[in-house]
Amino acid sequence: MSKSKGMRLRNLVFIVTLLGLLSISVFGVDATLKIEKDVEQRARIAIIDGSTSQDIRTFNIFLSDLKISGHFLADKTHHMGDVSSNFMLPALKSSEYVLKYSLSQNNSSKLLIRLFQSSNGKQLFKKSYSIPGKAKIPFLIHKAVSDVNNILKYPDVSWINRYIVYATYTSPGLSEIKLADYTFNYRKTIVRGGLNLFPKWANAKQRSLYYTSYNGLLPTLYKLDIYTGAKSKVISSEGMLVCSDVSKDGSKLLLTMAPNGQADIYELNLATRSKKRVTKFKGIDVNGRYADGEQRVIFVSNRLGYANVFKKSLGSAATSQVVYHGRNNNACDASGDKIVYASRETHNAFGQNKFNIYLSSSTSGSTRPITTTGSNQFPRFSGDGSVVLFLKQQGNRTSVGYTNLASFQSLLFPYNGNKIQSIDW
Repeated sequence: MSKSKGMRLRNLVFIVTLLGLLSISVFGVDATLKIEKDVEQRARIAIIDGSTSQDIRTFNIFLSDLKISGHFLADKTHHMGDVSSNFMLPALKSSEYVLKYSLSQNNSSKLLIRLFQSSNGKQLFKKSYSIPGKAKIPFLIHKAVSDVNNILKYPDVSWINRYIVYATYTSPGLSEIKLADYTFNYRKTIVRGGLNLFPKWANAKQRSLYYTSYNGLLPTLYKLDIYTGAKSKVISSEGMLVCSDVSKDGSKLLLTMAPNGQADIYELNLATRSKKRVTKFKGIDVNGRYADGEQRVIFVSNRLGYANVFKKSLGSAATSQVVYHGRNNNACDASGDKIVYASRETHNAFGQNKFNIYLSSSTSGSTRPITTTGSNQFPRFSGDGSVVLFLKQQGNRTSVGYTNLASFQSLLFPYNGNKIQSIDW
């Protein structure tokens, strides 16, 4: 093997590690996350199940939605009662609100909710929701809770209505791309057959997504309409090809490409099909994310001899270090001037290493931990930047975690499935 070919091979191995192709395996809540918003600032709410057939899973999804919103302190008792009755149990008077619901499932699923002010029994809100089949019941609950949140005039939590898209390995050289709700109670495969990785939503409406297919002679980026199944080719490239971010108006993509064996960040204009090389370092630059109103890009690079997070203006060549904590920061995401990144805390060549998620800023040096236990990877901001998603591996248990950055509320949902290669929401 030639010296140059060997170097390219080593570089690609490094890139693959950074981008998660080796699928670092990533229940319990972190100790630091037990810091919670003052109870007085959260409304106490009780939930009454009036369904003909009570299902603890439905009740638990209501609990999760109310908790992660950061606005409610929910009674964890699974109360039963008549949803059509206005009667309030005396024991529930200590709660500010009572939420009654009834879920029925036949050919379609129907959810009825009624929100009461417990002190006087006044009905504040009533609404019915329906959806074909049973699979998407979690989304009925999410929509109901986000509507209750809005009626009470709390800050928006519509992110709970969004899809998660993720890729999993099914066997060597094969993968699938799936959709899920944020609790992973709903899951659906949308791309199968061959090796298809790195799904990325094409816009905020979540109608289409981009993904990379490794099934042909060259890695190829496709755009897929998840409702019609229509697929179109965007671009192909030698070496590697990943869409890491999309501009808010959907007109431009940030791509990681390695046409000459060295990974760099490129910006693709979809209207003109022209691409601009954003980074030109003779090393590894990957995982580009728009930041600071899309005036800058943050990315992971080995410029210091180890993986770390840097930023660069799209209008100049100047590049600067963003993160000063940790010496192996191999994944990042951005929302405005906020940055989250995964940092390796241990160095174990023959066993699992500890990775934690940190929150930082592209404009200041402030940094604080989001996780403190286990191995945590794939940090992703919600669309509004208020919540961070991550994957946690603790012992033999894998879970999908969420942290509300305003309230410090956190949730972990057990994940039982094939290893996740990449994830977006």
